[in-house]
Amino acid sequence: MRFTLKDYQADAVGDSLRELASARDFFRSASRRVSSVALTATTGAGKTVMAAAVIEALFWGSDDFDVVPDPGAVVLWFSDDPSLNQQTRHRLQQASDRLRSRLVTVEHPFRYPKLQAGHVYFLNTSKLSKNSLLVRGHDDTNMLDGVQSHPDSVPFTFWDTLRSTIEDEGLNLFMVLDEAHRGMGKRSSDTPTIVKRLINGHSGVPPMPIVWGISATVQRFEEAMRAAEVQASRVHLGTVTVDPVRIQESGLLKDDIVLDFPAETGDFNTVLLRRGVRKVKALSEAWARYAVQQGDSEAIKPLLVLQVPNKPAPAEVAAAIDVIMDEWPELDAEAIAHVFGEHTAQTFEAHSVPYISPERVQDADYIRVLLAKDAISTGWDCPRAEVMVSFRPAKDETHITQLLGRMIRTPLARRIEGDDLLNSVECILPKFNRSTASLVLEKIMGNDVIDAGETGQRVLIDPQLMTPNSAIPSDVWELFASLPAETLPRKHANPIKRLTSLAHALAADKLVPDAGRRAHERLHGVLNGLAAQYPKEMAKAEEDVLTVEGGTVRARHGLRADGSWTEVADDRAIQEAYRHGARTITPDIARTYIDHLAEDADDEDALRDAHVKVAALAMLPQTRRSLDATADAIAKEWLDQHRVAVKGLSESRQSLYAEITAMSTDPQLISMALPKNRQEETKRAVGESEELLERRSMHLLSDEEGMFPVGKLNPDEIQVLDTEIGRGNLLGWYRNPTGGRDSMSIAYLDRHGDWRTLRPDFLFFIDTDAGVRANIVDPHGAWLPDALAKLRGMARFAELYGDRFHRVESISRVDGQLCVLDFTLADVRAHVLEAIDAEQVYRLASSTYE
Repeated sequence: MRFTLKDYQADAVGDSLRELASARDFFRSASRRVSSVALTATTGAGKTVMAAAVIEALFWGSDDFDVVPDPGAVVLWFSDDPSLNQQTRHRLQQASDRLRSRLVTVEHPFRYPKLQAGHVYFLNTSKLSKNSLLVRGHDDTNMLDGVQSHPDSVPFTFWDTLRSTIEDEGLNLFMVLDEAHRGMGKRSSDTPTIVKRLINGHSGVPPMPIVWGISATVQRFEEAMRAAEVQASRVHLGTVTVDPVRIQESGLLKDDIVLDFPAETGDFNTVLLRRGVRKVKALSEAWARYAVQQGDSEAIKPLLVLQVPNKPAPAEVAAAIDVIMDEWPELDAEAIAHVFGEHTAQTFEAHSVPYISPERVQDADYIRVLLAKDAISTGWDCPRAEVMVSFRPAKDETHITQLLGRMIRTPLARRIEGDDLLNSVECILPKFNRSTASLVLEKIMGNDVIDAGETGQRVLIDPQLMTPNSAIPSDVWELFASLPAETLPRKHANPIKRLTSLAHALAADKLVPDAGRRAHERLHGVLNGLAAQYPKEMAKAEEDVLTVEGGTVRARHGLRADGSWTEVADDRAIQEAYRHGARTITPDIARTYIDHLAEDADDEDALRDAHVKVAALAMLPQTRRSLDATADAIAKEWLDQHRVAVKGLSESRQSLYAEITAMSTDPQLISMALPKNRQEETKRAVGESEELLERRSMHLLSDEEGMFPVGKLNPDEIQVLDTEIGRGNLLGWYRNPTGGRDSMSIAYLDRHGDWRTLRPDFLFFIDTDAGVRANIVDPHGAWLPDALAKLRGMARFAELYGDRFHRVESISRVDGQLCVLDFTLADVRAHVLEAIDAEQVYRLASSTYE
């Protein structure tokens, strides 16, 4: 893989591989039952990257996911859209070097009687239509329309190829159904759709053994698979669902979606298009400054997408281009392109605009303005597309939302910490007003294009940028940067892989020269120690490696006699045992340990003995546990030792270390990043008019008057805020954001035993005799279903880090009165751990909040 998987992607890949392995075993059993599995994740989550990792593991195995290669694996990638297949093929090539030569587009003539193992074949619906040469076969092509001997005829159809592939005992056919919700609906006739015929079998062609559906919305696919239980005895084994909260936590998607529209009635195309151009220019400058700050040689070049109706008036488009060129005079004529379905250059009066294929737009960064119609195409995305101006009429909110959903990925595949401006995408709607813009908002918040809800992703209407408040003392900012926060643990963490990644990073940043060698030497010491500590177990394990045992069943004079035999293992058997052991120890550690054992030897016997020892060590149950524990200890030691030095690196490197830190099954300590700016709405709609939101002073980020809007806080939060301000010792306060490293984060286990992130509502910085101290204060209703789990998370956090804070408190209204739990008190933490619900805790252990 050319990309490092995000934590949620790695978990989804591991879960998908387990489901697919079960499906393969299901089909290879005596019953030969066919089955299906599914992967669902929101738009922008990187489903193709996850699929690439799964296919790589099927073909070549994976130590990270403890998967051995499947020599018979072959993948048929199916969709209803040839352009979608083309884009997917391109993205798989980008994601995986190994797959690049294994991707085959099925075209006529297809001369293979069987699909070949280790390849991915791309097929679309039209290739299986009744008029396609792929399904007409030898006889049809020889006499097609009375014409003798078609030069490209083959003696079999593609359906024959599928039948032969499925019936071959040495092949395991995995069908990937891309955008799996399509083609699964009911037709007016009883004739099944092509995709259903492909899945369920027809006319002597067996049903697909394993179907893997991938989509943002798999409900229709799941329903079709349940219906197939009757028709084809297919069993749906399970759906791997990627948590949208974790996707947003990863920083892969933009945090804010900003909607702009005119506040009065009229034709504002020109005015708002100029506004869009100014925003793109401002973003260009912001990205250029960021590149200079980070020492990057190239800055992101943001793209303006101009969305026009399906049949745009040439004069209107020409006028729009004139406005863009007037507002952005330094823009080259070659910087404007289109992605219309015509696929040829389009003329708009004096302007000729060339066509560019959607998948090229991201890398063709000389293109700065892109003309588009509706959603461009399924599966397309362009992370550098950061501003959209839509000339679509108000009734086209669906088309606007679909295109906007293709613009939500972050350009660097990570969040720019503390910078709302660079973590947002903007949509300007000249033909909308507030009431019609709310339709777009509802589409965004409520449909499958962008799944918001608990993710923390915000939709903002005409927000104002808040910047660091000059009234906040520098001591507050220094304390903020040192506060402890926690990472979200990973389900499939690998301590040795984490240490290896950390070693590479530290060596690259010249913080620990030869870090990889030093890490391996310490792990070699663990292996040497285990061999010395368990001599009897090692002797038995080495004997098992060096011998091959078998059994014999003999019948003589009507009597059965069972026996056993033992043979000395040859080099091939020893190598197989070593390869199996290397997967336990990890291939890198196994290889360098072999070099360590045999470095002074000059004969083959010593090398053979080293391979035997590695295979034997892998058999000890203590080995992997000891290696993992040592790897975790080394990683913690190095992360603690170089914490300050890492803070002096560029943000991209700090983000890398944060990701490495989080590669653990337990919460890990990280420090917070300073916020640079934040976008906040300052007005709300009241009927047809607007009113300003309430404001408060002393927030760490503020407008030019030193104020921060609080009108979106609920009454309890307002009461808590005003109470803390009224104490008289407040130096500054911070409304904790819902994502990013500039947010106080606490890990907690939810009701299902999965790790989640709690982000307390407020941080208050106060003046005390001991200097500036920080308070965590979280108003959160005790009646909410996640209340007890979050209280337990705060209790655990306070147990570990409570001495770093003045107060750590949770607040809820009980019997009409605000009550507070003080987690710095041991008895409060004990009550939380023993309670059966949150309200019980408040009644037993809280005091009145005053």
